[in-house]
Amino acid sequence: MSALASALSASNLVGRVFDEQQLGEALGGSEGRRYALVNRAIKDGSLIRLKRGSYLLGQSYRPDPIHPFAVAQALLPGSYVSFETALAHHGWIPEAVHATASVTPARKSLAYDTPTMGRFTFHPLALHEYQFLVSVERHKLGALTAFVASPLRALLDLVALRKQQWTDLDWLTGGLRIDEDHLRVLKRKEFAVLKSVYKHKGVNAFLRSLENEVRPRRLTAAGGSIDD
Repeated sequence: MSALASALSASNLVGRVFDEQQLGEALGGSEGRRYALVNRAIKDGSLIRLKRGSYLLGQSYRPDPIHPFAVAQALLPGSYVSFETALAHHGWIPEAVHATASVTPARKSLAYDTPTMGRFTFHPLALHEYQFLVSVERHKLGALTAFVASPLRALLDLVALRKQQWTDLDWLTGGLRIDEDHLRVLKRKEFAVLKSVYKHKGVNAFLRSLENEVRPRRLTAAGGSIDD
């Protein structure tokens, strides 16, 4: 075991993403000693630098695998996993997704290519104030957690990112290969909570059209409608 991995083995940093300050507190000693330990550990693979100031112990020094969603959360706190990444996680699209894509509360897009953990991207969206985490849920991933968009929220985030206009279900069932059954079981309350989230009129129009397509209103004998 490398000197750095040995020094960290008794700390609570094993199996987590940690920053420079946490690393320094765990290692102790002089700045020069820490610098030498970190450089040697990066070279021998016992320490992985995800980005400047963010680290992870090498896989063979972690008792359990760390989920990419937890890494995304640590790389940019306050973000949540969405888009095709969340759709694949929920089993809505069949294709494997090779990057972990998230929504960021910041104003610019970011991307990090990391050793062993792959690519992470973060994208801002035009959202109304206090609506950032609507239909976003905390998921437990082993010992760690991450925020992940619900399927409908992830889909609408993708519509917002691509500026996709509604035509019919073909873009969803043919282009994204979403099983129509997933769309048909969505509840009206799932649509309702998203109606105040997005600033773009096109996204809200897409949401209304999708709801009308998959949740058509049924008329009662008295001329009213039945909502689920």
